[in-house]
Amino acid sequence: MNAYGEDMVEHENLKSVSSALLTDMYELTMLEAAIKDGSVDRQCTFEVFSRRLPSERRYGVVAGTARVLDAVTSFVFSEAQLSSLDFLSEETLDYLRNYRFSGDIDGYLEGSLYFPYSPVLTVRGTFGECVILETVILSILNADSAVASAAARMVTAADGRPILEMGSRRTHEYAAVTATRAAYLAGFYATSNLEASHRYGVPASGTAAHAWTLLHVDDNGQPDEERAFRSQIAAQGVGTTLLVDTFDITKGVETALAVAGNQLGGVRIDSGDLGVLTRRVRDQLDAAGATDTKIVVSSDLDEFAIAGLRGDPVDVFGVGTSVVTGSGAPTAGLVYKLVEVDGHPVSKRSSNKRSHGGTKRALRTLRPTGTAVEEIVYPFDHDTPPTGRLGFVELTQPLMRGGAIVDGLPTLKQSRDYLAREIESLPWEGLALSRGEPAVNTRFYGFDH
Repeated sequence: MNAYGEDMVEHENLKSVSSALLTDMYELTMLEAAIKDGSVDRQCTFEVFSRRLPSERRYGVVAGTARVLDAVTSFVFSEAQLSSLDFLSEETLDYLRNYRFSGDIDGYLEGSLYFPYSPVLTVRGTFGECVILETVILSILNADSAVASAAARMVTAADGRPILEMGSRRTHEYAAVTATRAAYLAGFYATSNLEASHRYGVPASGTAAHAWTLLHVDDNGQPDEERAFRSQIAAQGVGTTLLVDTFDITKGVETALAVAGNQLGGVRIDSGDLGVLTRRVRDQLDAAGATDTKIVVSSDLDEFAIAGLRGDPVDVFGVGTSVVTGSGAPTAGLVYKLVEVDGHPVSKRSSNKRSHGGTKRALRTLRPTGTAVEEIVYPFDHDTPPTGRLGFVELTQPLMRGGAIVDGLPTLKQSRDYLAREIESLPWEGLALSRGEPAVNTRFYGFDH
């Protein structure tokens, strides 16, 4: 089980792995200096937020929270790790040897939407125990939130039609696993990645690649598409999906129907002008009585390509590169900044990099229809701001107390359902794929600085 109560079976080589060196050197050099000058135990608040949304984004999706909480609990140094930190004094090494995060973490639940300056995560504790968590927290939240934000836009563009995640071959082997989790959170229905299915319970899906068709040749060594299709159906049944574009798509569909009949589960097209091709293939299938045969398309799809196919007879989209890499999932732009020291607000005032001091929480106001109106950020211990006739939801929730993960956090499936409701709460212009203002404005309330 992970932090959110998910049935999760870790990879054999990842069991009980410390997250303590998933950090940057300057975090430990700051720690050493703080130990030397006596500031290491000052009570601090660090906040995760984004100053702006990436280009063309009108909202962001919080993803990876459960993984962050697990990483914090496993942030424990082994002797082998400590032995590599020869730039630190013995006093600092002793501090790290005994390190266990004992503070509190609050934040937006996984699957929440966020906007510029939303206090996505609030980490409270001593300077020493909070400062060294910066990199691991940001690396998880930035990666997962970027994927989930891109995937959510694709789900919206698909307009109810399912999307299969198939990007494993376009990224690091374990980044592929966590990207799958984030895409599933955002509404993708299945994955080709078996490790993600094993670890997080994401439904797995897949049939055959072009190599399968090319493998099959006749007695003269010539390609034999029919033999490949017959073999696949013999192994997987008539409900399988046949890849029909290895040679000629029209001929491939003819062969698929000749082999499987009009009960064929689906055909997949992975190249060409997908709009034109899907219309031709749909006519071809319907003329043969294969009206229930699904058309699956892939080939470098992103939210814009998916939106462009909205009027075409596509039943399932397969998305890979654009959801797991920077081409479709630009960085979430989340930062981790010190905002309070011993009860006093502190803030950065650098040009274009302002931060707002003080420990914060947030709520979102809603119209009676459930449409989001505004995000209000206010002091953590302040009374709830007045919202007039508008309803509201509290966004900031307890995630960790005294270094222990709180009970009852949502599962991945519950977070997935929650995000679907969050997307429905956006004003219609917030769903546009074009460049524009954030779907919901953020307002600060109750701050004197």
